[in-house]
Amino acid sequence: MQVIIDAHSGFCFGVSCAIGVAERELNDNSALYCLGDIVHNETEVARLAGMGLKIISHADLSSLHDCKVMIRAHGEPPETYRIAWRNNIELIDASCPIVLNLQNSLYHGYLEMKAKNGQVVIYGKAGHAEVNGLAGQTDGTAIVVSGEKELSLIDFSRPVRCYSQTTMAVDGYDAIVKKIQERMAEAARGQFVDFGWNDSICRQVSSRTAHLEEFARRCDVVVFAGGRKSSNAMILFKAVSGVNPNAHRVSEVSEIRDEWFKDARLAGVCGATSTPVWLMEEIAEKIRETGI
Repeated sequence: MQVIIDAHSGFCFGVSCAIGVAERELNDNSALYCLGDIVHNETEVARLAGMGLKIISHADLSSLHDCKVMIRAHGEPPETYRIAWRNNIELIDASCPIVLNLQNSLYHGYLEMKAKNGQVVIYGKAGHAEVNGLAGQTDGTAIVVSGEKELSLIDFSRPVRCYSQTTMAVDGYDAIVKKIQERMAEAARGQFVDFGWNDSICRQVSSRTAHLEEFARRCDVVVFAGGRKSSNAMILFKAVSGVNPNAHRVSEVSEIRDEWFKDARLAGVCGATSTPVWLMEEIAEKIRETGI
């Protein structure tokens, strides 16, 4: 049986930069705090913890003083920066540039809507770190929706500016934008519709869906590596399993089962934007060890 690793899987630009920043800081310091999991992958978090990275919560941040705290790629709301300033905390900001650009756009959209008695809508996963950072740009007033059922939270008679979490699926966002436009047009009854939307989905992430589907079709069996907390892993694995019924999602090597590879001639290993390459390599080696 031949085992191949998808060359396009692994950390996206933002996550890769954040990991690099953490490693450099840990090489120069005995300890470094990180506000939340640096990446939604348990094995990579454990590896960096072994180097001295300490994961803290937002509640922990308020009690810290005179130390270094890293902001991960997901970004943070303004309140985090205010707390750090008050507590003399040096922030090592590894926010993804794409996320920072979106935060800036969303903030200006919020100011525009505030002046017009309008609304800011964020298409994303409520409670997700990136969404919390985005909503923070609106003083917590943004309406977060993940599907059509939640559109009832919007007043379609008022202006709307719509944004998306950077890692959401493009087709899902397109569908939400279309529904909002339709309902605002119905409410306007032929009058002007004040609606705008920002194409804020990261193409480095969204372009992986089509590539992974092509990769999965080539293989007899696919092992997809992704962290249990990763939204991106959930979206990408859904795409992979949709084209290959012999796809299996794992978060670590110990979850692999020999029976998956019976009669397989080509096994493929791939992963999410939060999956380290070294983990996929370990998975591939474990598959080869089955001797099937």
